[in-house]
Amino acid sequence: KQSAREALREALAHRGFLLLCTAYTVCGFQLLFIAVHFPAYLVDQRMAPETGMIGLALIGFFNMIGSYMWGWLGGRHTKKYLLSLLYFIRSIAIAIFILLPVTPLTVYVFSAAIGFLWLGTVPLTGGLIAHIFGVRYMSTLTGIAFFFHQVGSFAGVWIGGYVFDATGSYTVMWLLTIGMGLVAALLHLPIDDRQIERVTPTPA
Repeated sequence: KQSAREALREALAHRGFLLLCTAYTVCGFQLLFIAVHFPAYLVDQRMAPETGMIGLALIGFFNMIGSYMWGWLGGRHTKKYLLSLLYFIRSIAIAIFILLPVTPLTVYVFSAAIGFLWLGTVPLTGGLIAHIFGVRYMSTLTGIAFFFHQVGSFAGVWIGGYVFDATGSYTVMWLLTIGMGLVAALLHLPIDDRQIERVTPTPA
C-alpha cells in the first residue's frame, strides 16, 4: 500500500541510497569523459584518428559482454561488493593505461578492459535498489539514481574540456577519474543492503 511519495521519502532517508547515488555520479563522470575526450586525447598523443575510432568500437563491444557478466555475478554475489570491486578495477585500469606508453596495442587493451567495466554498474545498481526497497517503485528510484549519473556525465564532459583548455593536457582529468573511482569503491562498502521489511496492517 506504499505510495510513490512514501517510497521517495523512505529512499531519501536511507543512507545507502544516497551513497549509491553519489557513487553513480562518479560513474557518469568517468564514462562520459572517456566517451567524449578519449579520441581527442589519442590524437593529442599523436595517434591516428582511426585508433580512437577502433578504441570506441572495442568499448562498445566489450560493454555488451561486461554488462551481462556483471549482472550475472550480481545474481550470485553481494552487489555492493561487486560495485566496489568494479570501480576499483576501473581506477586501476586507467592508472595502468596512463603510466604505459600510448601505442595502438595499449589503446586497444585499455578499451577492451574499460568496455568490460563500462555499464556493469547498471544491473548491479538497479538490482541493489530492487533488493533493498522492493520492485514496486524500482523504476522511479533507479531513475533518480540515474539522474545523478547524468549530472556526473555532464560534469565529466565539461570539466574535461575546461581542464584541457586551461592546462593543454588531460593529465589532471585522468588523475581525477582515478581518485574519484577509488572514492566510489569505498562509498559502497558501508551501504546497508538488507531488504526493508514493511509491516502490513491487519484488517479490522
